[in-house]
Amino acid sequence: MSYDAMLWLSFGGPEGPQDVMPFLENVTRGRGVPRERLAEVAEHYHHFGGVSPINELNRKAIAAVEAELRAQGVDLPVYFGNRNWTPYVEDAVRRMAVDGVGRALVFPTSAYGGYSACRQYDEDIARAREAMEGGAPELVKLRHFFDHPLFVECFADAVRVAWMRLPEHERGAARLVFTAHSIPDSADRAAGPPQDGGRLYSRQVAEAARLVAQQCGVADYDVVWQSRSGPAHVPWLEPDIVDHIDTLHGAGATAVVVCPVGFVSDHLEVEWDLDNEAAERAGELGMAFARALTPSGDARFARLVVELVREHLGGAPARKLSDFPPAGCTLNGAPCASGCCEPAGAP
Repeated sequence: MSYDAMLWLSFGGPEGPQDVMPFLENVTRGRGVPRERLAEVAEHYHHFGGVSPINELNRKAIAAVEAELRAQGVDLPVYFGNRNWTPYVEDAVRRMAVDGVGRALVFPTSAYGGYSACRQYDEDIARAREAMEGGAPELVKLRHFFDHPLFVECFADAVRVAWMRLPEHERGAARLVFTAHSIPDSADRAAGPPQDGGRLYSRQVAEAARLVAQQCGVADYDVVWQSRSGPAHVPWLEPDIVDHIDTLHGAGATAVVVCPVGFVSDHLEVEWDLDNEAAERAGELGMAFARALTPSGDARFARLVVELVREHLGGAPARKLSDFPPAGCTLNGAPCASGCCEPAGAP
């Protein structure tokens, strides 16, 4: 099957102080988040001048993918669209149609399944096509890639580099801790075929962590969560990274290496929650702290994306390191198989 273009689909982020509150209102619309909570989160963005790094990181990654496509002789222009801020996905799809794109592949900047990590991108695609009221290109979303060899290699090498940044006398006893974005426990239970027990997202995160740790030769490690944003009375995936650092300290740990395996780029939640809050807490406790980089700036990440593209262009085999079935590939925003990546509370 032939394709005319690729759409890089991401979350979006403010690019100036005046954008911060409107952006947060977009993110939380319909969720009943109190204004005071938005103001609290806004301060995280203002700490960085009101600019999230995510759009610039995406632009750099897109440029790397475009270069890799050219190097491999693949003629696919790459369009950029976001869910929550400019450039919006609706505008990107409209430009594609004006440019004569009839069929395009979609790369979502999430490696995992689950509602927020997968199904919500399907909804973005469907919404953008509906906004066209006819004439929208056919859009095929690429699969989950949490277990792709290049994804795992990028993180494994980043962990090794982070480990070497610890004081030499702390390296032997340092604890490896993987983090991913927390979600409501009910949303995690709803994600994945019921016959498999749900929890697709957390199971995939655990598998990615296992694969990275295995490549690093680490047998004992932890998987924890970060960036919780919901009301206190709603259970979310735990433990939180900062709480876990307290636990490690109480158990006698003196050093920690944190790997944000749930993220593809060093955007604000990585920089604030890990480089500020977690690192600060470790420092208060006298613990050595090092954080592994995410893969979007690694040349192998561009090759990973092009490999996913080639699975559709020429039937290249899906390279993966886990026993999880390939999933996440959808057409025009149609949902995955029944029971997969449902929003919390869905029937």
